[in-house]
Amino acid sequence: MQAHIKLNLFATLLKYNPDISDPYPIPSGATVGELADQLKMPRDKVKLIFINGVRGSLSTALQDGDRVGLFPPVGGG
Repeated sequence: MQAHIKLNLFATLLKYNPDISDPYPIPSGATVGELADQLKMPRDKVKLIFINGVRGSLSTALQDGDRVGLFPPVGGG
């Protein structure tokens, strides 16, 4: 069974953006880490994860209709 999410990638992660990211199909019950694997994105490149506006982790299970935002490490000066 499949679920569909709204996927938003930011900054250096944009290069992993699929052609269609809203809705983006994932296996039902997939974790954020499994989503990164599906996108062929190294897991260590993902530092901030937001699911429906709430902090998540690579082990967070995704549900149909979730809004997922993935961010790389943020630098500043």
